[in-house]
Amino acid sequence: MKLILDSEERNIAGSRVKIARLKNNLTQQELAAKLETLAVYIDRASISKIEQRKRIITDIELLALSQVLNVSVNWLLGLEK
Repeated sequence: MKLILDSEERNIAGSRVKIARLKNNLTQQELAAKLETLAVYIDRASISKIEQRKRIITDIELLALSQVLNVSVNWLLGLEK
């Protein structure tokens, strides 16, 4: 198994963040605003980088993303279909 930091990809959840965001009819800016209500401060540009898998996601951010997007952490990580 290749380590994530050995590649250009910095997370494994980014593509699913984008899928869930679009299913919830949210813009990146709207997602950022919803995260802010949970005291998780990720700006629109950083959400774009997350979705492109160019930015690492912390565990706190991953949990907040799952709550705001109404999906499980396991789904975001690709462990559930």
